[in-house]
Formats: sequence, structure tokens, C-alpha cells
Amino acid sequence: MQSATIKPLLSAILFNCCYFLAQAQTTISGTVTDIETGEPLIGVNILVQGTVLGTITDYEGNFNLNVTSDPPLTLTISSVGYERQELEISNKAITNLSVKMTESFMLGQEVVVSASRVEESILQSPVSIEKMDILAIQNTSSDNYYKAIANLKGVDVASSSINFQIINARGFGNTGNTRFVQLTDGMDTQAPALNFPIGNLNGPSELDIESVELIPGASSALYGPSAFNGVLLINGKNAFDYQGLSAFVKTGVNHTGSNADHAPAPLYDMSLRYAKAFKDKFAFKVNFSYSQAEDWHGTDRTDRNASLQPEGLSFNPGADYPHYHGDEAGINLAIFPFSDDFQLIARGTRFDNGRFASNYITSGNNDLPSHVVTLTPYAEEDLIDYGAENIKFNTGLYYRINDKVELSYLFNGGWGTSIYTGAQRYSLSNFGITQHRLQLRGDNFQVKAYGTFEDSGDSYITEFLAKRVNDLAVGYNYPDDFFREQFYGPNGEGSLTGYLVDYGIEYLRYLADDAGLQPGEIDGLSQAERLAIQESAHQSARGYVDGLYHLGAGTTTTDLETGETYTWEQLKKKAKKGVVPDGPSFADKSGMYHAEGQYDFKNQIDFMELQMGASFRMYDLGSKGTIFPDTAGNEISIKEYGVYAQMGKRFSEEFKLSGSVRFDKNENFKGQVNPRIAGVWTIGGTHNLRAAVQTGFRFPTTQGQYIDLDIISRRLLGGLPQFYDTYDLTKTSITGQPLVFTQSSVDAFRNEVFRTGDITDAAAGLLEPFTNAKPVKPEQVKSIELGYKSLLGNKFLIDAVYYYNIYTDFITQIQLVKAEEYTDDESLDRDTSPYGYTYDPDAGATAGDVAPGSILNGTSDNAYQIYTNIDNTVKTQGAAIGLTYSLPKGYTIGGNYNWNQFISGYDDNALKDFNTPEHKFNIKFENRKLTKNLGFATTWRWQEGFRWESSFVKGDVPAYSTLDAQVSYKMSKLKSIVKVGGSNLLGNYYIQSLGGPNIGAIYYISVTFDELMN
Repeated sequence: MQSATIKPLLSAILFNCCYFLAQAQTTISGTVTDIETGEPLIGVNILVQGTVLGTITDYEGNFNLNVTSDPPLTLTISSVGYERQELEISNKAITNLSVKMTESFMLGQEVVVSASRVEESILQSPVSIEKMDILAIQNTSSDNYYKAIANLKGVDVASSSINFQIINARGFGNTGNTRFVQLTDGMDTQAPALNFPIGNLNGPSELDIESVELIPGASSALYGPSAFNGVLLINGKNAFDYQGLSAFVKTGVNHTGSNADHAPAPLYDMSLRYAKAFKDKFAFKVNFSYSQAEDWHGTDRTDRNASLQPEGLSFNPGADYPHYHGDEAGINLAIFPFSDDFQLIARGTRFDNGRFASNYITSGNNDLPSHVVTLTPYAEEDLIDYGAENIKFNTGLYYRINDKVELSYLFNGGWGTSIYTGAQRYSLSNFGITQHRLQLRGDNFQVKAYGTFEDSGDSYITEFLAKRVNDLAVGYNYPDDFFREQFYGPNGEGSLTGYLVDYGIEYLRYLADDAGLQPGEIDGLSQAERLAIQESAHQSARGYVDGLYHLGAGTTTTDLETGETYTWEQLKKKAKKGVVPDGPSFADKSGMYHAEGQYDFKNQIDFMELQMGASFRMYDLGSKGTIFPDTAGNEISIKEYGVYAQMGKRFSEEFKLSGSVRFDKNENFKGQVNPRIAGVWTIGGTHNLRAAVQTGFRFPTTQGQYIDLDIISRRLLGGLPQFYDTYDLTKTSITGQPLVFTQSSVDAFRNEVFRTGDITDAAAGLLEPFTNAKPVKPEQVKSIELGYKSLLGNKFLIDAVYYYNIYTDFITQIQLVKAEEYTDDESLDRDTSPYGYTYDPDAGATAGDVAPGSILNGTSDNAYQIYTNIDNTVKTQGAAIGLTYSLPKGYTIGGNYNWNQFISGYDDNALKDFNTPEHKFNIKFENRKLTKNLGFATTWRWQEGFRWESSFVKGDVPAYSTLDAQVSYKMSKLKSIVKVGGSNLLGNYYIQSLGGPNIGAIYYISVTFDELMN
């Protein structure tokens, strides 16, 4: 910054400070007590309306305020659980002001800001909104406040780990939800390279949470891209308003019960918070928290290849289980007759010593069945880090420039180990997210800038690690010196082809030697005889190759070439070395920079409400080629801009109309305009009817635009035009024939080839060309919402909502396979697949014709999964109702019911990822003051089974129910609360997403010391 700019700025700041010191002050001091007991109330908020000034009461209920403005002033006095008061101050010096507060169990009194970005009663919000205040957070029946969000109306949760939950609303949920925005103290908590909120891995601890607000449904008109299915706002405590020392410690146990998949294991959670203010000018806060637990285990044996199980066999030799890794690599045995490698090895000396007649394979009979075979996998617990750990540090600095302006700096950091389920299972080992925010806040404006920085640490792809372990095992242990060299890779590891080829050869050896069959003789047997021999042949083949190559925890292996011996842990450590694509680890340090401002014209315009704002965001991708093609010299950044305006007008006491419009532009896509209009009718002062028509949109994520990731079986690609060009996905042969085909047609082609052995006819009849390349573009939603909210007799709260959503340009992923072409006369002699499978084409083939043998098997060299949009219009609808009744003596009973339905619109080739139960409900019963010191809360939650589809696994999530409960005891003299409770108390294990872990019970005891607690 040039001195010409700095000098005026410094002068303005100096003038401001001098002006502040010169002003006469209004001083107010007093005491706040409970009107019934006369006890002083600690931590009561006293705010001066129209300013940023405020304070809280101390241990004795006393407070002091110094205000530069002259009277008259209005004080707003509030405390959770007490009726809100407003006091007019007309004198410049008031001492011994006595404020008496009445305890209130009234419902529906919350004030929210997220629905319209201005303060308003939750009863008259123009859209559906949920809120948890401090008391709800303290009294939750769940084992922590973030998990308690699942009890709010309209919320769906998917857990990848004990410390990693993903929030969603209104359908299309996933373990990484890119359709939902989570803001912590106004900062988007998405990881820049993942593009979805990371749960509470770097959020505030329970000690530093003031409130949680949730808007289910499209909110792009106010919150911009990705606020598509909803927005969650987590608001921390201001250091001026909440001072003193607080501490929290919890210990418990999980993995209990007769069907637990692990021995009972302890868990720990602790937090510290300290905040201090100095003369209402400067304040700071510091937070630290640490948690540790044995993570929930993944033991899912849903067979992702169940459709490939041979009819009549009692097992599937080609099984692929979500939580057993290494079985992602497989092959159809019927492919081997087309392979020169297979025939070469079958004739090798290892099989010519009386065990197996090498001419068996060259007899012209295809005795290898059309059965897919996968490698024997390793259990996930042997590969992934289940030691869930989370360290969080948060600090804030606050400076009040004058009564109306506050400058603050906030730092949030979270580090640790967790598990994420995406297209694969990822171990987020020593993963970290840090955020820095600078904010200038006034009574009618706000300007802030923040950065989010992701560090992948030692994170790795679990399936890739299993492949590397297998590669090393094959390379070290291949028993034939001559052929071992053939299967060595450039880094000294082996090739899985050695494992799979040996499986096929051993299968044939069993037919010849153990079953005593001549070539082709198996075809003449009865079905029962043939199946029995095939089962035994598979078992013999797997036993043979596993004996050579398959390792496991507690085992050792020896490199036959060097004689060096490795333990399982040493081999796994060696296999972890290297980053994608050479190894399983990531090297990501992506960042996101965001700036925004909003101005409220309430001081200039009194006949209506008007707010305007603007934002700028830039993603700076830094994966070093491990996720994106952002190697040195190919750096990638993405810039987005947005502006919005919102207006509101109350035409009478009964009717208010509001509307907003927002424009956003991403440098890779056309600009998007999103309006919203909503009306609220209040009938009889009690019944509030609302209607809203709103739109939403989302730009394709950073991965949806730029991902370029090898996941072994295929390559994940972003949907920008450059990826169609880089990988020739619109390419035709030199004779104009298509070379790229849909995955479904390639699957049918392979099945027919393996059944008949005829490649040419199968290719002609089954392969479906891919000719409709559509680069990805933004997705749109139009939403109609009708709602009703009412508080009857100050005791019965009703909140009901119905929505209808229409999606266009729905973002999905499609799978493609690319074939090779004959380029010259030499290539006509052999049609070669990526694994070396060959055949002699028809004599009529010419240079430029498609070589269908090149797609007999799929790898990341010829199989792709790319982002695009569905042509069809997608429609969904749903409804929810929440009921809460305040009973005598402080008891409260309530609950909610949620209905979500997919109507229509899926394309046959699209991923059907609605992933939401149609019906679910929960019931709560609680009393935070059963006696003066004793309280309790219970919640019963149920949801029906539903279909789950993701790029990781497809299948059914079973129905489940859980019971959470806690009993708390308040020790007033020690300013502490002891809580004993548990989540999923009945201990019935369940899953929230297919491919997610088994979630059991947690039993705990916690102690919270909080001098602010009432």
C-alpha cells in the first residue's frame, strides 16, 4: 500500500480515537436478579440498541456499561430461559439499576437472523428454519451438540467416522454433501479440494457455541452457490458478551454389546475456554479442545459384484466388499484365451514338471469359465487408521473502534485423523483445516474477509494402499525367476497380472490333474457335476495364489530376489510411500479466499427494509497433481463473484412481503440470476402462514470441474471441455467410427464375448457409441414452499412445511470406455487390450477400424467417470411437521415427522443418489429443571430403510431406531454440571449410509465448569 493511501487512513483512525475520548460518556451500572428467588443471575446479556456495545453480568449479577452516546438509550436485556426485556435510559449516569427477570418456559420466542439476514421472530420467518440456543445445546440428549443437529426437523445425517458427520436436507445426500453450506462464524467450512463441509472437525467446542440455525431448502438467493439444499449457521460466543474461564471434560466407552465388532474402547473429550474484556474496548478469547476414540469400524460385506456371481455357485469368486480392500482388482477368466502372456506362462517350466500338461490350454477348448475373479482382500482394520483424533484451537480478538463499530480477528484450526467415504475409502490421517477471518462490523453493515487452508497431511486412499501391498507381494514372491522379471514394475513392485494369470492356470491345472479331465470334457458333465468341479477349482486356485502372494497382519514376506524379509507393518509402510498416481497418498494444500460485505439501509430508509451485499471468492488448488492436473507450471485457480439485494415491506400488522435477487458468476460458466419472493400472513396474532417461491443453483465443484484422479478401475474426470479433449472422449477412428462407448453397453459386450468367444459379432450388436459429449454446467432448482407456524396458548408450538422442487441440468457422473483402433498393417495381426489380451480380427478389418478387444477389460487407461448434466427434469417433494408442548412443572414433550419423496427424472445412465429415507420421525421428552439442580432429556429417533446409490456402493440401508438420554445435575457452588448419558443406549448397531461404518452405543459421563451457566 502506498504512503499516499496509508497517511489518510492513519489520520482517520487517529481522529476517530480522539473523537471517542473527547465524548461525554453515559454510564450505567446495576444488578440483575431472578424475580422469584432474588438470586443474582450470571452471564445476562445487556446490549445497547443501535450500537455494537454490550456486556454481561458477573458472579454477583452486577454489570457496568460506558456509552459515548447521549440519552435516550434503549437497553435490551436477555438471558436464555428468561423473558427478554427492553429498558429506556434517560439519564447520563445511572447506578444501582435493579433488573428483575422472570423465568420463562414459553416456546417460539427465539430471534433468528439467517432466514433473511436481519433479526426477526422465528414464528414469522418467511422460510422454514430451525434453531438450537444455548440451553438446547447444553441439554441435548445426544453425546455432543453437533450430533444433536440430527434431531432437528428436516435433517439427514451420514457418518463416515465417529468425528465426521455430514449434514443434509431435502434429498440427494451423500457422504460428501456438495449441495449444503455450513457457516461457522460466517466462514464457509468446506474443504477447498473436497468442496463439502467437513462436519465439526475444525468448528468450535460446546463451550463456545451461542446458537445453531438451520435453513432446510434452497437458499442461493442470499447465500450464493452451493446453498442448494440448505444452510447451517454455527455462531460462536463473542468475547465481550461471554467472559471468564470454562472447562469441559468427558470420558466414556464405545464398542460395547454382544454384536460389537471391537473390544470395548475408551473415548475422551475435553475443552477449555477463556475470554476477557478490558474496559469495553478490547476483548479476546482462546479455545482449545481435544478428542480421541477408537473409531467405528467398517465391516460391510455387501457384495458390489453380486450380479456377477455365477449361477449355481455357492459363493462369488468375483466378490467386491466395501470394507475389504484389494478385491477392486479383478478379471473374467474367459479373457485369458485371448492373452499371449497367459499362453506364454502356461507353457513355462513351472507347469511342465508332471503337474500340468502345458498343451491343455492350446487344445482349442475354452475350459476357463466366464467367471469374474477378484483378489482376496485385506480387512479394512489392517489398512486404515481407526484411531480417531481431533485437536482444535480457536482464538478471537475484538476491538471496538467506537460505540457503533467493532473490528475482530478470528482463527479456527482443526487437525486430526478421521475417515471419509467418497468414491473410495480415504484415511484422513493428520488432516488439517485452518481459517483466518478479519471482520469490521457495525450496527448496519458488515465487511469480512477470510481464508480456508487445507492440508492433506498423511492422508491416503485405502484401496490404493491394498493394491500397492499386493503389487509388492507379487513382485517379491513370484516363484519363477524368468517370469518374475516380466511382472516387475518400474518401482520394483509387481503386477497384479501375475496373481490373476496364476489363478487361471491353477484353475486349469485342477481340471487336468485333480479332476482328471481332458480338455473340453467338463462340458459333457451334468450341471451338478460341473458346478461341483468349478467350485473346487476356484477354491484350489485361490488357495494356491493366496499361499504365494496374500499377506496379512502379523505375517512376514521375503523378497525372493534380494532375500530381504519384511513384516506386515514394514510392507504396509513401504506401500504407503509415494503420492498419486505412483502411491496411495495425497499432497494437497489447496486454499480458498473469500470476501464479502453487506449494508443495511435501516438508518436511511424507514418505509421498507433494504439490504445489499457483494462477495468474491477464489479457489487456489494445490494438490500437486494428486487430485487435479495442477502440477508445476499448471496451477489452477477459480474465481467467483456475486451481488445481491433484499427488500422487505410490512403492509400491515398481518402481512409482510419480502424478496431478494442475487447474481453470481464463475469464470468457467455463465452468470446465474436467482430470485426469491416470500410472504407471511399473521392471523389472529397467533397463526402464521407463509409461502415462498425461490430458486437455487450450484456451480460444479472444484472436483466437478477439474478432478483428474486414477482410482485403479477407472479415472475420475472433471466435466470441463478440456478433459474431453485431453482424453480423446469425442475421438473417432481415422475412418470415422466411434471409439468411446457407454459403460453399460461395454458390460453387455464383455458378457457376450465371454459366453460365446466371438468378439466381432458381440461388438457389432451391443456396443453403444457415446456421441453426446456435454461439458458440465451449473445445476438449477426451483422450489415452492408452503408453511404454517403457530404458538397456541403459549404452550403448544406447531411448525409444518411442504416443498416441491424442480431441478434442471442436474449434475451427475457418467461412465465411459474408450477403445483403440487399428492404425497399420501390423496392428491388424493382433488386437491388444491394456492387459495384453489378443485375438485375430476378421480378415475384413482395415486400418482405422475399432479394435474391440482393447476393451475386454477396464482400467484407468481406458475407463472414465466424468461429470456432466442430466437432460431430464428432476422432481422431488416433501413435508415435515414439528410439535412441541410445554407441560406443567417444566416438562416438555415434542417431536417431528419428515417425508421426502423422489418423483421422477433420473436418466438410466445417471447415478441415482437421492439417498434419503421417505419416512422418519423423532420424539423427545425433557425437563431441564426437574428439581432445582436435576434435569434430563431423552430422544427416540426412527427412520425407514431406503435405497442408497453412490460411486462407492449401491444397495439398501436398513431401517434403524436409536434412543439417546442424559441426566444432568447442577452443582451451583462449584458452578458445574455433571451429565451422565448415552447415545444409541440400546446398543443396536446401525449404518447411516451404505459403505459407512457400524455405529454402536456411546456411554459417557461429563463435567462442565462454566461460570456463565445459569
